[in-house]
Amino acid sequence: MLPLFFIEKGMFVETKQSNPDLDLELLQGYLDSLGKKIVEQMFALYCQQVEIYLNDIERAQLNDSLSGWQEHCHKMKGAAASVGMYQLHGQLKLLEKTDASTEKKAVLLEDLRLLNKQAIVAFQQWLESL
Repeated sequence: MLPLFFIEKGMFVETKQSNPDLDLELLQGYLDSLGKKIVEQMFALYCQQVEIYLNDIERAQLNDSLSGWQEHCHKMKGAAASVGMYQLHGQLKLLEKTDASTEKKAVLLEDLRLLNKQAIVAFQQWLESL
């Protein structure tokens, strides 16, 4: 993802959305209004729940259930958005609507697992930088 820019006093200025994994503007808003401890709790809850979502997506893939695949991708998409995982959210938007074969979905699921791990690491690094 390319950095986003806005014009300030006639000059282009890069916004905080230059991180392709995280919506830093959203996360900063959470920090400002809720505090770091609550943001850490939100992240911990996401890490617990995402395993359930991934297992549910896998079960839908194995059962060749299109409605199950869509439902569980949709749930995970909302969870990713709620913790500012921008890139993961975008990928889930695409996966939710895919009509790929069961075999292709197995590959997509593995890619999703990797992208989720990447997003978790990015979030952890962001938290540690505060």
